[in-house]
Amino acid sequence: MTPCAHTATRGEPRHALWRCALPPLLRYPTVDELAARAAALVARHPRDARLRRVGTSRAGTPLWLLSVGHGARHALVVAGPHANEPVGGATVLRLAERALADPRLTEGADATWNLLLCLDPDGLRRNEGWLSGPYSLGRHFRHFFRPGFLEQPEWLPDGAEAAALPETRALLRLQDELKPFFQCSLHGVDVGGAFVELTRDLPGLAQRVAHAAARLGIPRELGPYDALYWPGLGPAVHLIPPPHRGDLAAAITEAAVESTWFHPQRHGTVTAIVEAPMWGVPAVEDGARPDDRDAVLRAVSTTLRHDTRVLEDLLARVRPGLAGLPDAGRLLAPVDDYLLVCPGLADAWDPRTPDPVRPLPPLRRAHLTALRIAGRRLALRTAGLLHQLVTARGDDPAGALPELDRLIDTWCADYQDGCGARWIPVARQAEYQTRVVRAAFELAARDGAPYPRPGEPDWGTQAAVPMHRE
Repeated sequence: MTPCAHTATRGEPRHALWRCALPPLLRYPTVDELAARAAALVARHPRDARLRRVGTSRAGTPLWLLSVGHGARHALVVAGPHANEPVGGATVLRLAERALADPRLTEGADATWNLLLCLDPDGLRRNEGWLSGPYSLGRHFRHFFRPGFLEQPEWLPDGAEAAALPETRALLRLQDELKPFFQCSLHGVDVGGAFVELTRDLPGLAQRVAHAAARLGIPRELGPYDALYWPGLGPAVHLIPPPHRGDLAAAITEAAVESTWFHPQRHGTVTAIVEAPMWGVPAVEDGARPDDRDAVLRAVSTTLRHDTRVLEDLLARVRPGLAGLPDAGRLLAPVDDYLLVCPGLADAWDPRTPDPVRPLPPLRRAHLTALRIAGRRLALRTAGLLHQLVTARGDDPAGALPELDRLIDTWCADYQDGCGARWIPVARQAEYQTRVVRAAFELAARDGAPYPRPGEPDWGTQAAVPMHRE
């Protein structure tokens, strides 16, 4: 076993100078690498680690659960819920090694760590064009994929009973089997900063987040677009409102819809959503009052409306030539979603068209930066997906490709030069996420409430629950 380049921090036992079973990950793991590395960990620790198949994706890819420890209280960590956010895969492998090395995380907490390696492996495979690097914004967005809203496995737009995706059904079964006291969903921010969302307060977490971010040089996003209207529990920590039903546009732009985040609340579960940035922007943690709030909002809204019109025109030129292109619908679904919500967002952010029902909350400079980043993100994702559609077709009768290349390059340069976006190494992203998950786990475990122990299945590699196949 080779020593890992890690020094014990204050409070860690001396035996926790992590001795890694595998070389540290310096890039995002692919679907196949996740499974292989998890299997290697189990082979090295057969008594304390188990790997089992808990479901099957739409394309027939196994959904693997790596479990560490034998405690009565279960923690569930879900990696890869969004296909374009791969840092969670590196994080769950790191968490597994930490739990194997530090008995305080298992025996000491009477806990078992259950690590779902990837909830959307089919979507992750579609991102493999940029996963291995080199990491640049242009390369990322030209190979970006995230399915349309209705194909994202954490959402329950019609409730749990009507869950359509096999990945969603597998996660719901797992939640009801384990009855976790703590659940964590691992997400990534392409450009911006780190933040956490909770289904109920974990006092002290904001300080732990601040410490981890400062130690690793990662900006905290004090006013993320996702949580614009949500209560704050501390800097960069937000409370997710109870779920509600709404139309598709509301569901896409407001994460407080029915979801697998809230489903296990019936078991006393607290859920944490941990976001780690790929490209960090220092201005997202600027808590000062803005001097020019309305001018910035007008500029952001005007830019989003302009970019939307440009992209709608490009889509109208490209769409007729996509008939018969295999799988074009999977790429067009998110394009249509983004273009659906852009006009409403531009109006909601524009002080000239205020929403009388839900006005904007007080905004700091961090909020304004986050809104600028969010508007640009929607445009870049749309342009990147259209670029893939034209490239897959093999020719470009509409002459769209040069214009898409120009737009992507210009908008990526705005992120770098206008926002100061800088790449954060994968190992640092994963380490930040690991520390925040551990902090949230420890705070949730302090509740001391009795949790029911689920019936333990066979801990072998065979499936222990029924699997859906399509």
